[in-house]
Amino acid sequence: MENQSATEPVVEDQSATENFEEAAPRRSRTGQRLLAAAVTGCLVLGGTLMVLPWRPPAPRAPAPPAPGAQAQAALTVGAPAALPDLAVLISERETHLRRHPRDAESWAVLGAAYVEQGRRTAESAYYPKAGDALRTSLKVRAKGEPVSVAALGGLAALANARRDFRTAKRYGEAALKLEPKRWTTYPLLIDAYTGLGDWKATGRTLERLQELHGGPAVLARAGGVYRDRGWREDAMAQLSDAAAGARAPAERAAYLERVGQLAWERGEREVALRHFREAVRIDPDQRAAQAGQGRALAALGRTSQALSAYRVALTNQPDPQYALELGELYESLGLRQTAGVQYELVRARVRHAESGGVDGRLVLGQLEADHGSPETAVRLLREEWRRQPGIAVADALGWALHRAGEDEEALRFAVRATDKVHGGGVRSALYAYHRGMIERELGLNGPARRHLQEALRINPYFSRLHVPSAQRALTALGEPSADDVPVMDAKPTRG
Repeated sequence: MENQSATEPVVEDQSATENFEEAAPRRSRTGQRLLAAAVTGCLVLGGTLMVLPWRPPAPRAPAPPAPGAQAQAALTVGAPAALPDLAVLISERETHLRRHPRDAESWAVLGAAYVEQGRRTAESAYYPKAGDALRTSLKVRAKGEPVSVAALGGLAALANARRDFRTAKRYGEAALKLEPKRWTTYPLLIDAYTGLGDWKATGRTLERLQELHGGPAVLARAGGVYRDRGWREDAMAQLSDAAAGARAPAERAAYLERVGQLAWERGEREVALRHFREAVRIDPDQRAAQAGQGRALAALGRTSQALSAYRVALTNQPDPQYALELGELYESLGLRQTAGVQYELVRARVRHAESGGVDGRLVLGQLEADHGSPETAVRLLREEWRRQPGIAVADALGWALHRAGEDEEALRFAVRATDKVHGGGVRSALYAYHRGMIERELGLNGPARRHLQEALRINPYFSRLHVPSAQRALTALGEPSADDVPVMDAKPTRG
């Protein structure tokens, strides 16, 4: 054994070798049969391949981006982002920044994500965190590196979310000065100019935005501007196209909610409800659409479902405006005590939002005018008008003045809110109702009748509380008499 080559097999069992040799012929015959079958199969397959044309393999669908990347992509173009994706993005950026605290770009991304999270949840506690992150982005940039336009844009978005439109304008214009062709800055300025009532600047900014870029986000922004001008058909077309072109579910749901809101403002209850429901189906976190369902269901007389929809919306997005609508629905049902509790919740939610820097004077003034102290409403809304004289503030201040018994001054603001020449072109049933009731109190029966009729024509269901008042006022005014002389609309005030 010692002299045996390492390459020679070692035979330990002679009988096993003999058995192996006896089995060899059998294996050989079996192998021949298998070989024949394989050859036949190849021939058949080959014939089939000669008959069928060759097709290239279908390309694999690209893997969807990770949730954090999806949220960052949405924020980059100013589109709504899904809440779960935002949570992932925030966690990723926070982890990264603990290791790399001087990464200015990541601080800007984190700040923008906080703004969107606060906006979508109505949780104002995110806003101070957003401000800290965005200002840190500006501080930690390398020596000689230019100011971060993304950080300035984030600060403009933060100011808009807080209803601080003057600050939003300042940051937006600073960002635009650094990069005039950065299209994502223009929507931020449109929001700021709209909040300040500067409709000419809004129009110019939209035109420039449309020159620079297209796509769903721009279509949606155009739809909002057209709605404010009273071009309802154009607004509906733009928003419908935006919803059809949006790829991300959260973005599409946001645009569908706006389509539903436009349908609601035209009194199309079933159409509005359908769009609101579709938005919630696509993105269950779309709470504006959930509140929209409550609005439409209440108008359809399905009050139990409406109450449920509002409660769901408020559970996940405690927006004071939704709480006010729910309180008014309770009041319309004769549940005054429950409504009163809800109005107190509105005040509490406004205080909470103010702790995060949100300006709540508009919604609080609307609440006080109809359900609290009109004098308090006038004081709050005068302050708001001095800071940011937008159309919504003009309407609310005019109504508060009327409720406080100051109808002559009230009419000047009501006219401002409904005067197309000065930017009040939005077709709002509520604005028309407010103006008509003020005119009736001043004895301007012709204009009062016209504006009350207009309110009910725009949307016969605009308010469970105010529609009956409009109908009673029209009945009291009666039909126009031969002595009625058309009265020119009062000139609007410049504040």
